[in-house]
Amino acid sequence: MVLNGSVSLDGYSAGPNVGEEHPMGEGGERLHEWMFAEGSDGDAPFAATVGAVVLGRRTFDLGLPHWGDTPFPVPSFVLTHEPRPPLAMKSAAFTFVTDGPRSAVEQARAAAGDRDVLVMAAAESARHVLRAGLVDEIRLQLVPVLLGGGSRLLDGLRPTELERVGTTEADDVVHLRFRVLR
Repeated sequence: MVLNGSVSLDGYSAGPNVGEEHPMGEGGERLHEWMFAEGSDGDAPFAATVGAVVLGRRTFDLGLPHWGDTPFPVPSFVLTHEPRPPLAMKSAAFTFVTDGPRSAVEQARAAAGDRDVLVMAAAESARHVLRAGLVDEIRLQLVPVLLGGGSRLLDGLRPTELERVGTTEADDVVHLRFRVLR
């Protein structure tokens, strides 16, 4: 299970005042500009290894109008408290999971086969799967911006040892990979 997310230098995965007008919070869109920069291959190399996605309801609600499909062309499992039938899209479906992160991860692993399960690192969902001990690897895209407020990705977690297993950089982002040590 891979937790993947972009963060500001001050640790925010979204800016302040997240909502329909600002799905990533005020200034938060800057966290993903690197994906669309000239000469960037965005998340293409990583996307090829993804077999299923776990995401939170808020990310689903705010992201769907922009994506128009699942965020990757694979089955996506939405952590929520509101039961809802699966939502078929062009490339895959959203399944709404009401019985917690462990169930969402188990369903995603079954759907992914031998490919990666990706947790889209909106702060709340990321913390749920980290607290449950379900993450094997953390991939962060560190973006050189200070948002000064918003949702911190890694707040309120127990101390966890990580081993750095990779670092690459570009002008507008540093990609960090860590193995979660148990």
